[in-house]
Amino acid sequence: MHTPTQDKPAVQPGANPSLPVLSGVTELAHLGVIRVAGEEAVKFLQGQLTQDVALMSLTEARLAAFCNAKGRMRASFVVFKRSDEEILMVCSRDILAQTLKRLSMFVLRAKAKLTDASADFSLFGLTGSAIESIAGSVQAPWAKQDIGAANLVFLYPGAGQARALWCAPADTAAPEAEAAALPPGVWAWLEVQSGIAMITQPLFEAFVPQMLNYESVGGVNFKKGCYPGQEVVARSQFRGTLKRRAYLVQGAAEPVVGQEVFHTHDAEQPCGLVAASAANPAGGFDAIVSMQTSAASDAGNGRLTLGHADGPALTLLPLPYPLLEDI
Repeated sequence: MHTPTQDKPAVQPGANPSLPVLSGVTELAHLGVIRVAGEEAVKFLQGQLTQDVALMSLTEARLAAFCNAKGRMRASFVVFKRSDEEILMVCSRDILAQTLKRLSMFVLRAKAKLTDASADFSLFGLTGSAIESIAGSVQAPWAKQDIGAANLVFLYPGAGQARALWCAPADTAAPEAEAAALPPGVWAWLEVQSGIAMITQPLFEAFVPQMLNYESVGGVNFKKGCYPGQEVVARSQFRGTLKRRAYLVQGAAEPVVGQEVFHTHDAEQPCGLVAASAANPAGGFDAIVSMQTSAASDAGNGRLTLGHADGPALTLLPLPYPLLEDI
């Protein structure tokens, strides 16, 4: 068994020679920040997330999920420590308020305070040479580099392009790079191409982490202690019962997050659900679909369609990282 957080992704910067290097900086207005502070902040989160926060150093970040008792994801985050007693969790803004309320219910007597710190921090996405001009070099996914008061988290690449998340106090100057501004739509496409979908409101409690391949990109630690849904998540992995995974698809019609996907072998029942989508700069649309493994393996013997059995066709694309095998 390999450790996904230590492996290099299958797609490296420059791997797609037909695609120009997309370098730039874009503000990530769709994301927000939950701050967890206090001497027991780490201990509290250790009992709530799929990730081992206690072992995470100040030079690392992690992908993590917050699940319900049935192992279904309520939220997902990019988590990192600004100090030993201050942890930031970056997530989709549309689920932030309800996630903060739910997590706060479990604080009880723990010496930890949870707040919506979205107004206290600015978030930017960096790609290509913009990362090198600011950080000096590109590091492995989930590494964290501190640049003054800012934190730079290195993400999985998308379409062969290096990506990073910049988080800094709101009064800090925006990252300056020798590159043009990157359109938000291009960042969204690179995010889809990374093969990692974050939980948004349409996906609330729709998937266990493995249905979005979180165990394969460092989002689940199977050696840590209990958290909500831990038994279900572990059982899905160790008993080899994973029947749904995340896949990349491409089509001419625009997919909507939460939209169903069908296979021609079963016109009545959907085989998948759109988890993220974006316009491809070269034309058409790309999406991440959480889909039955049987439908994906049989995609060459039928047709994947969007919305209904007679909907627009979808073409299966290769994933940009290896899947962690069932145990």
